Amino acid sequence: MHTTPSATTTQVVLPGLVEPAGLELATVPTPTPDAGQLLVEMEATGVSFAEQSMRKGRYFGQPAFPFVPGYDLVGRVLEVGTGGDPTLIGKRVATLTKTGAWATHAVVPARDSILVPDGVSSEDAETVVVNGVTAWQMLHRAARVQPGETILLFGANGGVGGILIQLARLHGVRVIGAASPRHHEALRAAGVIPVDYADPELGARVRELAPNGVDAVFDNVGGETTRTAFGLLARGGTLVTYSIITTMGGSGSLIAPFVTAIGQALVWSALPNGRSATFYDLWAGHRFRPARFRRHLEADLGEVFRLLEHGDITANIAARFPLTEIVAAMELAESRTLNGKVVLHP
Repeated sequence: MHTTPSATTTQVVLPGLVEPAGLELATVPTPTPDAGQLLVEMEATGVSFAEQSMRKGRYFGQPAFPFVPGYDLVGRVLEVGTGGDPTLIGKRVATLTKTGAWATHAVVPARDSILVPDGVSSEDAETVVVNGVTAWQMLHRAARVQPGETILLFGANGGVGGILIQLARLHGVRVIGAASPRHHEALRAAGVIPVDYADPELGARVRELAPNGVDAVFDNVGGETTRTAFGLLARGGTLVTYSIITTMGGSGSLIAPFVTAIGQALVWSALPNGRSATFYDLWAGHRFRPARFRRHLEADLGEVFRLLEHGDITANIAARFPLTEIVAAMELAESRTLNGKVVLHP
């Protein structure tokens, strides 16, 4: 079914370094797709760590203010650019945008858009676009975790963590989840062994649970936690850093801490102790190896969608808000009290 695009689009604008209350709503003419692009009517988008970092001007590679945030979306294709595939019109796609998704209509790259199966709702699909691809690729491509192995997961109550737990358990992997004690009951219910990420004796506690070390650590904290995590690896184990939340309280560019983290991973991987470290970047290869990026995106997100459609994994939605209530949605997401993703509807 082909729907005529609305003449106007409502979008959320991040005008500068503001608190959530400083986010603005704007009405603009609906854009037209160029070659290689799709015009999509948004059905679901969400709030992630990336937008929280951008609000503080701390996301690597973010555009100059003002701009429309929104890291990903799920929506229905209304128009295709010149030379595009007309059969996409009327179909739903999930798209990695990095910015621009907090809008009722968005022009998105066709190469970063994957078809959503009919059996998966738009809001469920939204919870796994970035989070699901990130979790899948960290588990199966970066760390190559095998059935029967044990992992230590920081950020176990977060959007990425929640999907990674399900994928790991499905793969026959034992999960030790580091999170605030208020999330421990929910983690136990998910089949996870919880530990307090702020416990000064965290290392000793993990050693009790895995005397020979863990086979992989997924770290989103950074700093001293990363050093502790690397020391908890078994021989042959891999540390995967996927964020540095300890930097969120500061100001200025995140280039320096990220470069430091990447350099640290390279040095650790060169040590003759059989352990390795890597810094996971979802966008690695997007610019310089686009065909490979697209191939992995289609395969990995497609597999996550398949698992979601068949009920092997479930979407974890913490809260739902209309796009016009972005201030309340952002404040709740930044409270760090949630288990799951904040989803936005048009």
